[in-house]
Amino acid sequence: MRPISIAGKRQPVRLHGRVKSRVQRGLVYGAAALTFAVLLFLISYILVRGVPNLKPSLFSWTYSSENVSMVPAIITTVEMTLLALLLAVPFGLFTAIYLNEYAARGNKLVNIIRITTETLSGIPSIVYGLFGMLFFVTYLHWGYSMASGAMTLAIMILPLIMRTAEEALMSVPDSFREASFGLGAGRLRTVFRIVLPSAMPGILSGIILSIGRIVGETAALIFTAGTMAQIPSLLQSGRTLAIHMYVLSGEGLHMNEAYATAVVLLIVVLLMNALSALVAKRLTKK
Repeated sequence: MRPISIAGKRQPVRLHGRVKSRVQRGLVYGAAALTFAVLLFLISYILVRGVPNLKPSLFSWTYSSENVSMVPAIITTVEMTLLALLLAVPFGLFTAIYLNEYAARGNKLVNIIRITTETLSGIPSIVYGLFGMLFFVTYLHWGYSMASGAMTLAIMILPLIMRTAEEALMSVPDSFREASFGLGAGRLRTVFRIVLPSAMPGILSGIILSIGRIVGETAALIFTAGTMAQIPSLLQSGRTLAIHMYVLSGEGLHMNEAYATAVVLLIVVLLMNALSALVAKRLTKK
């Protein structure tokens, strides 16, 4: 009885695998190149249309209909971002710690919280704006103010911070916790001295994403913070850079200034992300 040779069958299989691998690699490279090209086009378009329209009057301290200054909007954007993060980050982080470190595995309440969080992440921002208008602006009588806008944004970014923080905590190996427990450390000490430092890069990545969503938000803030072009106090109305650009383009009288505002908004987002990345890098080294 003659043996059946399979050498001839292996060669087509290997050839098919190589072709498939090259096709997949080409798709990955093509998608990356397309994404980079779109991003480069958008940034170039904003810079080409906006940089020539930058002028000193746009950086006056006070706003008027003649100079349409964006300085109050820049200050309001920074204040709104810091206030929303100050409200959302502690709640989101501590909730993630409870869900991952303290709650029992397979707890039905934990599953309900996770499903609810994922559902809230997909709700359009205008729905949050309507809720903020009905609850903070109308029911609590805060009016159109920084407080109403910051509370609404904090609720909006809370699911994002919770999910990213929880995923970062899950990525920490259990051997770290077991080694800490073996040395006599309690659960609280283990969480704050071992687990959190190891998960800090992932947690800060979620915070950076939240910053980008806050800075670019318009729908939720129009219904809660208003559109007043001033440097507001906590209970006064103010506009962020995104709303400032939206108002200028909506009026149709200051399109050049709107493009200039887009350039400044892009720079502010890059600076905030760079600062957050620097803080993350230093915390990771420590």
